[in-house]
Amino acid sequence: MQTTTPAVVAQAAVKRLPRAALLGLCVVYVLAGFIGRGGWKSADMAALGFMAELATGRSNWWHPTLLGIASEYDALLPYWLGAWMLQLAPNADVALWLIRLPFALLLALAMAATWYGTYYLAKSPQAQPVAFAFGGQAQPNDYARTVADGGLLAFVACLGLAQLGHETTPALAQLGFMGLYFYGVSALPYRPRLAGPASVLGLAGLALCGAPMLAFFFGLGCAVITAMGGGTQRDAAAVLRDRRGGLTLLLACLYSAALATVLQLWQWKIISPQALWIDWNGYAQLLVWFTWPAWPLAGWAVVRWRKHIGSRHIALPLWLLCVTLLATLFTGSSDRTLLLALPAIASLAAFALPTLQRQMASLVDWFTLLFFSGCGFTIWVVWLAMQTGFPSQPAANVARLAPGFVPEFSGLALLLALAATGFWAALVRWRTSRQRAALWKSLALPAGGAVWCWLLLMTLWLPLLDYTQGYTRFVEGLSAKIDKPGCVEVQGLGTSQIAALQWYGHLPLVGSGSLVRCAWLLAGPTASGEVPPTVDRAVWNAKALVQHPADGSDAVWLMQRR
Repeated sequence: MQTTTPAVVAQAAVKRLPRAALLGLCVVYVLAGFIGRGGWKSADMAALGFMAELATGRSNWWHPTLLGIASEYDALLPYWLGAWMLQLAPNADVALWLIRLPFALLLALAMAATWYGTYYLAKSPQAQPVAFAFGGQAQPNDYARTVADGGLLAFVACLGLAQLGHETTPALAQLGFMGLYFYGVSALPYRPRLAGPASVLGLAGLALCGAPMLAFFFGLGCAVITAMGGGTQRDAAAVLRDRRGGLTLLLACLYSAALATVLQLWQWKIISPQALWIDWNGYAQLLVWFTWPAWPLAGWAVVRWRKHIGSRHIALPLWLLCVTLLATLFTGSSDRTLLLALPAIASLAAFALPTLQRQMASLVDWFTLLFFSGCGFTIWVVWLAMQTGFPSQPAANVARLAPGFVPEFSGLALLLALAATGFWAALVRWRTSRQRAALWKSLALPAGGAVWCWLLLMTLWLPLLDYTQGYTRFVEGLSAKIDKPGCVEVQGLGTSQIAALQWYGHLPLVGSGSLVRCAWLLAGPTASGEVPPTVDRAVWNAKALVQHPADGSDAVWLMQRR
């Protein structure tokens, strides 16, 4: 028997992962984080502000702004989606949930696209396992399905997906369209009528979501790889098919570039990395935790499949991953850019599964078991301390980090957390039994642990997270100090602060330099906490410095006209 690939897989190893379990895991993960919480700091809250400006007609739909401030993303489609849903909302209570609906669907799209993209890559002839001399090797469709299950589990298990994958931001919209494009390039040889339009929509969506340059390089590289056919010997029909596929991807690339040009979406925010150890160390740490546990498996896959580096199932995701890593290094929002690498790195991690030795698989399992069990135990202990005051040290830490926070008890949240903990215990029991056959078994604990811990955070810790990451208490304290505001001028505030004041405080804000004469002014403090020098103290009298209850650096000076 001559080994042509590093994958040696018997038919018994491609045991089907129960669909109900896989779908249930994904549904729980998508819903947790989109339901029940308020708007959180930074990009999540700021995006709500841009959407509200569009929905109320206070901003140009082709150039979204918030009180005249442009978004850091040159994006259109994500803000359009939120604004359209906001216009459909019957009242303010429903608005927040409707806005999140398209973004939840985009996360679900990324999950589905990762599965189907990995499935079609695994059907490539170069990706097939070794044929045994007397038969018994895994069948192509069963093998592809099992590898795809592993790819989806690796995607869900990535730690960086948890928070950024549940925000209403252009970054999540980019992830959804990145997944769609990943499916398109992977399925093009098998489903050209569906994969071709998916590739076009994926690149166009990336351009409309603020990533036209990434879309251009994604499309250009994948077009070349597809046209070359993975560097294998092919008949005339296969050569023609691959060239047509490469041409399709090239046209999709040019279309997205033309769309970005017409809508003036090109952005050149290149930041050269500093030659300092602290910067490179931070970048390395981001890569390690954000893509854990997929990155060690992806690296192992590249090593084990190194003789097939030009094959479609390795070359395509590897190209997408390398482009994203370079963009992460040269952009200011490195974590949100790195989000786009998850479908590709999850697919590569899946191709490590057929080559894993038992010792390495056991190492992954034990580390995952200890890591997520420790995280879950910590979440439960801190929740118990918040509710009862015991243990005293975690309770004191919460009081110090979130002064003024009053714990809330929710029976529904407790039941959900208990059910999730029971699921984790059952999963650990299943994995520690003699379950050695299925390829995807090594990623069952990482994916289950990630979903378990995220659900615990979104149930047991949700009031605390809303208090520390949200703006509700901050806006309530500030609004209570403003007496009958005809209008309120703002100066030097961040977009998330402005959005929170409009969304929760319903304050009639106007931008700095407005011709309207306002009785109140909200100004961002200097680094030392003083009134900024741009405020005319002959006109404005400082009334109070209002700080976020859990973050003193997030503060606003309240000024009243003399």
